[in-house]
This record gives sequence, C-alpha cells and structure tokens, in this order.
Amino acid sequence: MRAIQIAVPALAATLLLLTACGTTGRDGDGSEDGDGKQENTACSVDAVNVEVGPASIAPAAGDTGEVPVGLTNQGAACTLDGFPQVRLAGAGDADTVEVPPTEGAKAQKLTLAKGGSASFTLTYERGTPGDGAFDAENLHVDLPGSGSGSGSGIFRWSYGPVAADGQGGHMVSVSAYQQAGD
Repeated sequence: MRAIQIAVPALAATLLLLTACGTTGRDGDGSEDGDGKQENTACSVDAVNVEVGPASIAPAAGDTGEVPVGLTNQGAACTLDGFPQVRLAGAGDADTVEVPPTEGAKAQKLTLAKGGSASFTLTYERGTPGDGAFDAENLHVDLPGSGSGSGSGIFRWSYGPVAADGQGGHMVSVSAYQQAGD
C-alpha cells in the first residue's frame, strides 16, 4: 500500500511538469493543438496591413465599380476564414449598410504567414443621390474571428453613392478572400 501512495503523487508531479513544458498542447488559443502542431489564430486588423484601392470607379449612375482591398500579415501566422466583415457608413457613421457576400461566392480558409498577402473585392453599382442610393462616407473592414476588441480598419469611401436594389438593400457585395502573391 505504501508504494501506491508514493506513486500517485509522483505521477501527478510528472503530468504537471509535462503540462508546464507544453507537451500536451493547448487547443483554441493559437499555440499548439493536442498533437503538438502549431495552430494559427484568426487574423486581426491590428496585425494586418490593410490597403484599399486603387479602385475601378463607377463613373456614372448605373455603372459598376470595383474596390480591391489588400491584406498583408505583419505578425505571426494567422488565418482568414469565412468572408470579410465589411460595412459602409454614412455621415458621422450613424447610418450603416452591411455588405453581403457576392452571390455564389464560396468562402475558403487561408493561412497567412508573416508577410503573406490576400485580397478581396467590393463590387458596387453607382446610384443617383436622392433616389434611395446610400451616400457612404466610410468603409469599415473587420476580419472574421478576430474578436470585437480588435477594432476595425476605417477608410474613406470616395467612389460615389451606392445604388438601392429596390428591395430595401443596396447594390454592393464582397468577394471571398483570394491568396495574393507567391
């Protein structure tokens, strides 16, 4: 009986030591999974350089324009999963329009190493002011899974009003992420 009492505390101490060394890994926090492999965390606007444009601006009402958004990871490897969370904001950011994914677009999970790049595109139809068009002033970009505390990238929208779709929405959508570069 005496040997069992000594063996249990020794086993507990060994497990505690192994856990402290990281051999059992941790799931969901961006460190290691149960197999000891490095997990990636969601990319955050704070750790990614976001560049908007140059755009193919819709010159007149009824024309379609495209606004590319480039992302370059400045930190540790991270993932982009789902669609970019994008919204347009009016004067003083009081009115907003959530930008839905482009119809038929399929999200893909991308891993960005430090210095890795990805992009997505906003496609919009230019509207006529006063005809239900949304007069956007700012573009807000958030990345899915990065948490509410990471903030959003805010960029000036200078591409004209966004046409109404006749169903209470607006003629604007966002593509899936695409790997950029090599």
